[in-house]
Amino acid sequence: MNKVKNFLLELFFPCFCLGCQKEGTYLCQDCKAILEILEFQYCLCNKNPLRLDPGQNKCNKCFNKNLSGLYFALNYKERSLTRKLIHQFKYQPYVKDLAKTLANLIIEHLVLSSKNSEDIWQNSILIPIPLDKNKVKNRGYNQSEELAKELSKILQTPVITNVLIKTKSTKPQMELSKEQREQNLKNVFVIKNPSAIAQGKIFLVDDVYTTGSTMEECASVLKQAGAKQIWGITIAREE
Repeated sequence: MNKVKNFLLELFFPCFCLGCQKEGTYLCQDCKAILEILEFQYCLCNKNPLRLDPGQNKCNKCFNKNLSGLYFALNYKERSLTRKLIHQFKYQPYVKDLAKTLANLIIEHLVLSSKNSEDIWQNSILIPIPLDKNKVKNRGYNQSEELAKELSKILQTPVITNVLIKTKSTKPQMELSKEQREQNLKNVFVIKNPSAIAQGKIFLVDDVYTTGSTMEECASVLKQAGAKQIWGITIAREE
């Protein structure tokens, strides 16, 4: 039944490449080749993040941050196509199915940076950055959760959505300064079922890492609840 459903959807609602409008995919191979998928990791510093050597997760300046490190596939400002893909995933007209395409870009980054080994993902869980109920209702989905589900299929790592909860609405982060972003997120996230995060590594999943305020606040409450290692995974990073 699923095959029939997918066939009919493709027949009556075909998808088109967001780069060149070629029919059949949201990102064709030619346009994908334009994107510069990163082969390295960078530190968590907001300004001039350092490219890290193998075995490094943070530099001396960002050593005290709650996040253990960050994986991201693309530079947000490097290509207009990157911004277009993410924008279409988050804003009207919403394209929920872009989750698979974007997850594959992250997986390619993990492969290129040698972060796809079994020991990295063993005893790990994926936790999407939560949205408040109004945003989920308006959009119809949490884009970070959809991305986490697609990553889970490939990495064979479970997604947990009932631990990190957003309790109230906040102003859009993009409209605020770094200091305002941090204040905007104070006491917004709570932990339920803390026993689910007692063991292993947590990978927080989001679409874009900008100042890191959201992930840092989430990592802070997770640590207070007993989490030991908390990493970030995003499609892109905006410096």
